[in-house]
Amino acid sequence: MSDLPRKAVTRTAKLAALPLGFAGRATWGLGKRIGGRSAELVAREVQQRTADQLFKTLGELKGGAMKLGQALSVFESALPEEVAGPYRAALTKLQEAAPPLPASTVHAVLAERIGEDWREYFLEFEDKPSAAASIGQVHRGVWHDGREVAVKVQYPGAGEALLSDLTQLSRFARLLGPLVPGMDIKPLIKEMRDRVSEELDYELEAEAQRVHAEEFADDPDVVIPGVVHQSDQVLVTEWMTGVPLADVIADGTAEQRDRAGQLLARFLFSGPARTGLLHADPHPGNFRLLPPAEAADGLAASEASDASEASDASDEEGAEAGAGAEAGAWRLGVLDFGTVDRLPGGLPGTIGESLRMTLEGDAAAVYGLLRDEGFVKESIDLEPDEVLEYLLPIIEPAQVEEFTFTRGWLRDQAGRIADPRSPAHQLGRQLNLPPSYLLIHRVTLSTIGVLCQLGAAVRLRDELEAWLPGFVAEAEEYEEAEYAPEGEEPETVPEGDA
Repeated sequence: MSDLPRKAVTRTAKLAALPLGFAGRATWGLGKRIGGRSAELVAREVQQRTADQLFKTLGELKGGAMKLGQALSVFESALPEEVAGPYRAALTKLQEAAPPLPASTVHAVLAERIGEDWREYFLEFEDKPSAAASIGQVHRGVWHDGREVAVKVQYPGAGEALLSDLTQLSRFARLLGPLVPGMDIKPLIKEMRDRVSEELDYELEAEAQRVHAEEFADDPDVVIPGVVHQSDQVLVTEWMTGVPLADVIADGTAEQRDRAGQLLARFLFSGPARTGLLHADPHPGNFRLLPPAEAADGLAASEASDASEASDASDEEGAEAGAGAEAGAWRLGVLDFGTVDRLPGGLPGTIGESLRMTLEGDAAAVYGLLRDEGFVKESIDLEPDEVLEYLLPIIEPAQVEEFTFTRGWLRDQAGRIADPRSPAHQLGRQLNLPPSYLLIHRVTLSTIGVLCQLGAAVRLRDELEAWLPGFVAEAEEYEEAEYAPEGEEPETVPEGDA
């Protein structure tokens, strides 16, 4: 496919075929069971065939269809291995690639949005895209001042396609539920619909990226490309060399996985505290593992000679540059700020407070706080001890000094919540997620999904203590100040770091 299918009838027909396919496979499965095969075996085969069709269709259509595919892809760790294995490659492929637009279409967008003289802005521009995603694709180039840049071009008709896809997908969201146990797909699709205008607004994206780039400019661990130029439907940023997180998931060393996981957790919790913004699209395609700064700087001269192989070359060069460095020196590169949650005060203190109280085993305090914040509706009465029992397994990573995130752990959590016979399932159905927490909740779950894909050992508690408001009780924050030796300045925790 060489162009984005924009006509509603074309896209609707492709998406409408999905539930028909689901129904057909269910009938096929019934026939197999009548023929004597076990229900469990047939169910897995049906689920695998369904997933194959779903992700093939979502990837082809780009737009909202592919965006949903990317959002679901981080949760493949929650699926049984015998089901997830056969189509894991199809899921991860959605994170990095999609059928590209032809060069003529890209040139037309650049001429319309930058000007007929758009080529004068570039010393070099590669027609072959280095990456393609849900609403735009990225081309590598050299800006007129010599900087290597990434040029993101929005697909013509992307907005119409995005809304059309999400509307159509919401109509049969219930049928997608079994693909991700324990997750309600419909609210996810609704939230995506609500944020369509932000996703398409490259001015808002550029502003969010500038804020992050400025704040993290001198950070030794996190790298944000600077914004070079922005116009409607075209965004030019500094080029980032590095190893895609999807490659680290597939082939990375244990040290690389742990380092990537630690920095991903750090970025999740430190970002809102430092910028007032939450990066809300944490799938592996939006992250790179970068070599140490010194090694990367020494590589600059050799990169230019391999410009024709932009994506592959950048990945290999990044890996070679960091090969001799200590794992701790690798950095996390962050891309795509099209979806952010605006949190001027950082993450809500309720999250840290309820997490701390749960760890302390204070069931009554946790229940009272959740009720006050609307997580438990006034019309619902629950046993505080049962709520605590429901929460403790989920927050296991915060109970220990270091926790290894695994696919098995996530499968256990998803199975516990998804099983209708489980007390956790019954209690979870009675809890409520206030709208203001919806995006935070999804980002947290998505990040956990990526950590489990990495199989990373992460000191999560360190990040929570440093960045999550309310996680450290006020008495603990100022304990050192109260007992500082005579003649020494007391140490206090800066506001926002608690």
